[in-house]
Amino acid sequence: MQAEKKSIVRLVRTSLDGTKPAMSALLEVKGVGPSVAHSVLKTAGVNPYVRLGELEEDQLKKIEAVLLKPAEHGLPWWVLNRQKDYETGESLHLLGDDIKLTKEKDIKKMKEIRSWRGIRHHLGLKVRGQRTRSTGRVGRSVGYKRKKG
Repeated sequence: MQAEKKSIVRLVRTSLDGTKPAMSALLEVKGVGPSVAHSVLKTAGVNPYVRLGELEEDQLKKIEAVLLKPAEHGLPWWVLNRQKDYETGESLHLLGDDIKLTKEKDIKKMKEIRSWRGIRHHLGLKVRGQRTRSTGRVGRSVGYKRKKG
């Protein structure tokens, strides 16, 4: 008996296109890149080229379980997108809105402890060592104005 094809599949609080192959459909989840998607599908035992809407319910549950807790399913620490979390010290993999919230919390903590990066964030300057002599001039005039005469 052939399983019904779904046009929209709900995984990890995200609506995914069921007509795409599983590999490229997983890329629509924020926090999942090509290497993570391939690792998750390989761990779940799913062919990455099968359409996501054609997968059975138990396969989708297995994919979601691996996405939510990849370290418990044998994915290495270097695949995860948050290694050595400040609070827990564990390697985590954040998905969806958790990425944005965690990033904002990290920046707020840097500002509170007055680290170099926190001060740069507070002043609205470049944080990662880029040059500021000629770029990053938002809202200010650049150059000079020649006298009429």
